[in-house]
Order: sequence, then structure tokens, then C-alpha cells
Amino acid sequence: MEDLARTVRIAARALGRAGLVHAYGHCSARINQDSFLVCPARPMAQVAKGEACTVVPVDGPLPEGVLGEVRLHQQIYARRPEAGGVIRFMGPSVMALAALGVVPKMRHGFGTYFAPAPGLWDDIQLLRDDAGAAAAIDAMGGSAGLLMRGNGAVVAGASLQEATGLAFYLEDMCRIELAALASGLAETAPVIPPDQAARRATRAGRIFERMWDHLTAGDPELVS
Repeated sequence: MEDLARTVRIAARALGRAGLVHAYGHCSARINQDSFLVCPARPMAQVAKGEACTVVPVDGPLPEGVLGEVRLHQQIYARRPEAGGVIRFMGPSVMALAALGVVPKMRHGFGTYFAPAPGLWDDIQLLRDDAGAAAAIDAMGGSAGLLMRGNGAVVAGASLQEATGLAFYLEDMCRIELAALASGLAETAPVIPPDQAARRATRAGRIFERMWDHLTAGDPELVS
């Protein structure tokens, strides 16, 4: 359990250093089919070395002190047995595009990991009840990511390491879409077709491992 808690803390600080979270945001890693481990309820960049994480049930009330939107994590873990990591984050490009109510298109390689497209939850309210969290994850569909209008995004991966890479990818996907919109070329710029997207969204070649190494470099809890 301590190894998993270390990974959660490392991910939290990495997301903070990358500017993908600020005062708000949270990440978690699955323990088993019934529970997962969530980071401390504080700004993620400030999570301390060795600080305790919290075990949360996949089905049931949130433990005392756990942030209300961790219900989103519960909904993902309950619906996706393959999910091993979930991140709620607020990257600047994600926030801007979500505020516009626009879903980014698959225009570059990182975007293909969200085929056919990220979901969109078109409601600015914070999700602090089970019904709202369930409806939001319904909107996520089969994608690895969900934009939340006015509130950032959620991603889910096979592991927390993969989810951390996906958070970076979704932020970059939104950056590209904002650039396309600003250029005036969004309607005519190329979009990657589904067959090419399926081939491009590879896990081979240590794709996510290298992104994890990049984002976590220098963390005080890295095991040498």
C-alpha cells in the first residue's frame, strides 16, 4: 500500500509542477475492485513526502475529509474495471476550451488517445452528489477524457502513471484546438480519421513511461 501511496503523491506533485492543477484538483489509484487511494485534500504541489493518502470505497459514502468531487473517481472505477488511475485537473487550455463549451478535435497524435472525442459535461456546477457525478461520467462515454464546462477535466487511464500522461495529452489537445480557433482555420484544418487514430494511439515504445519520467523528474520520493 505504501508503494501505491508514494505513486499517488509523486503524481500529485508532478501535476502541480506541470501547471495542470493549482489550489484544486485530485488524483487517485485503484487498490482493488472495491477501493482506491486518493491524494490528500490540499493543493497537489504541496503534498508532502510521506503524507498519508486516503482509502476510498468504490461504492459507498466518501470518508470524512475527502473532497466531494472524488465521487467522479468512484463512478469511473465502478464502471471501468480496466481503470487504474483517475485525475481531476484544471490545465489552462482545458479550462479555456471547456469554458467555451467546445470539444477538441483529433488534430495531432496526443488527441488520438481520446477517440472518438472527449466527452463534455455542459454544467458549471461543482459535482458534489452521486447523481451529478454519475451523469457527468455518462457524458464521458467511452472516451479517456471529459471536459467540464467552467471546471476543467477528468481523465482515466489503465494506471495512475498513464492517467498522468493523459492529463498532459488532453491539455495539449485543447491547446492545439485553441490555436486552430485563433487562426481562423479550425473549419478547414485536417482532422485525424478514426482508422489512423486507432493506429496512432499506441502504448508501445514506453510512450506513457517516458511521459511519466519527464513529468516526475526530480521528485523527492522517486526510487532510484
